[in-house]
Amino acid sequence: MMGRMARLSGTDLDVFPLCLGGNVFAWTADEQESFALLDVYAAAGGNFVDTADVYSSWVPGHAGGESETIIGRWMAARSARDRTIVATKVGLGPGLEGLAQATIRAAAEASLRRLGVDRIDLYYAHKDDPKTPLEETLRAFDTLVREGKVRHVAASNYAAPRLAEALEISAREGLARFVVLQPHYNLVHREEYEGALAGVCTGASVACVPYFGLAMGFLTGKYRPGVRVQSARADGAGKYLNARGERVLAALDEVAGARGVPVAAVSLAWLRGRPGVVAPIASARTVSQLRELLPMATLALTPGEIDRLTVASS
Repeated sequence: MMGRMARLSGTDLDVFPLCLGGNVFAWTADEQESFALLDVYAAAGGNFVDTADVYSSWVPGHAGGESETIIGRWMAARSARDRTIVATKVGLGPGLEGLAQATIRAAAEASLRRLGVDRIDLYYAHKDDPKTPLEETLRAFDTLVREGKVRHVAASNYAAPRLAEALEISAREGLARFVVLQPHYNLVHREEYEGALAGVCTGASVACVPYFGLAMGFLTGKYRPGVRVQSARADGAGKYLNARGERVLAALDEVAGARGVPVAAVSLAWLRGRPGVVAPIASARTVSQLRELLPMATLALTPGEIDRLTVASS
């Protein structure tokens, strides 16, 4: 299945075209199931895993960091550290909210411990913190990079003006710059990224690694009129089941049928072809779900297929 690796611009990181979302680990997938998912992903050539210190703090009895712990245990058990590019985040962890210098330091040390690594490959600001000066945040990240505890820094959920300002400060002050943006972006949620954000990313060579690549499961094609789906995300995905959503599903069905691949793989292949996008993030609760995503790594849609999907979702 080996998909062609893609370079995150401004880095030495070559990543698989599908980033595996670790939000399900210790939530809808227990440790054994999480190990199975990571094994199948790695066997397909996958090397890019996304998590955060806040995962899975919403589960009763969990404090946050459980997903990082599972990934760390898996890398240790499989001797997979050198083959795995680990991305984690700071800013939303329980008791470690925001992007003040002391918060970033404490959160990074805790994430390093849970992951069982001496450096984080890609460290995201999980969301913008308007209460903390951007320069303070960027200096804190820069210190971690200079110490060798973080390889590259990135931003998630930043608006275009703030991302542009952060890049300008980094350039002016000689600080480590955000090399990746992680926005909410998919075939049925396009307005947030397309436009100003995409312009900043493509203009400044910031790689886009979008989350909710499958719209909480809607773009797998399993949500249809009159169909009840047992999923922790059913309510979120169900909101897309309107006239536009049905148009998108019809276009996906057409392309997937013609190519003999799952609907989910087509959805992700469309996303990977958008300006600035390097590797969409998607998660799977089961190995069978993951197998529906993996063909995206080698699926090149034709201009006609891309146009069909783009028009249907407009």
